[in-house]
Amino acid sequence: MMPIETVFNRFPRVVRDLANKLGKDVKLELVGGETELDRSVIEVIGDPLLHILRNSVDHGLEDPDTREQLGKPRQGRVLVRAYHQDNHIVIEIRDDGRGIDADKIRKKAVEKELLTKDQADRLTDREALRYIFSSGFSTAAEVSEVSGRGVGMDIVRSNIQRLGGLIDLETEVGKGSRFVLRLPLTLAIIRGLLTRVGEQVIVLPLGSVVETLLVEVDSIQTVNRNEVIVLRGQTLPLVRLNDMFDIQSREDSFEDGQYVVVVGLAERRIGLAVDGLIGEKEVVIKSLSRFCGDVPGISGATILGDGNVALIADVNGIVLKESA
Repeated sequence: MMPIETVFNRFPRVVRDLANKLGKDVKLELVGGETELDRSVIEVIGDPLLHILRNSVDHGLEDPDTREQLGKPRQGRVLVRAYHQDNHIVIEIRDDGRGIDADKIRKKAVEKELLTKDQADRLTDREALRYIFSSGFSTAAEVSEVSGRGVGMDIVRSNIQRLGGLIDLETEVGKGSRFVLRLPLTLAIIRGLLTRVGEQVIVLPLGSVVETLLVEVDSIQTVNRNEVIVLRGQTLPLVRLNDMFDIQSREDSFEDGQYVVVVGLAERRIGLAVDGLIGEKEVVIKSLSRFCGDVPGISGATILGDGNVALIADVNGIVLKESA
């Protein structure tokens, strides 16, 4: 374990040099540098954080004269904050700049032929913001050394996901943007929700679990030959883990209803149907790749206290596959 300060120490000089180059007045605040996380996470997280930080200064913050006209302080503010939450570390990068206009993103997505105009018009602002993580996507009016090339945010997201983390974005036009990264404290130990699928125990990383439900079997609906459930007015795809992993469900599994674990990746949500819930537990991750190669939907395994092997689900991969 190492303090994230080793990453933060790179930021002041980068921001100072970039602000001078762009003619901007920027105050950088670093909070929580003493927060510790796994050395292997620190080695990967530096460049993604730096990229978001540079974008905040270049894309996000206005020049001093523009800020004054808008009634803002001439000096722009960027806050980088790290703190522990459960068995995760959360890193926020917040600026008080111009924010990200969802309408511009819709327009750019249509220009890049990622969407039709009708599809773009039907997107919520939150869904539209997801496209800034697409490869080759940029809303910059002109290309600079920092931005406008359309590379970076897709790589940032893939690096975060490779660590088993999540990245989310909140923004308000004229007020600023806030990137939130949730990363595992260590790549060797995770806190997981143990579920039963047939006679097999499947571990779902707790950082990806949003909630658990017991739904009536009759309430499960079918849309375009895919099962869905409706949760508080939102339609969620339903993935049956016994079908995904070719495991026979026990006959008594559905007497009380269908157990569903709602999992998420950024703003995406899906339901995973399981036969039962066992409880929470810290587990040590063992790699499967040396013996089995890459198994779709599985990120590793762990040995339980009774000596049995439980598989650890690759929730990020499952969500991405079902949302594609």
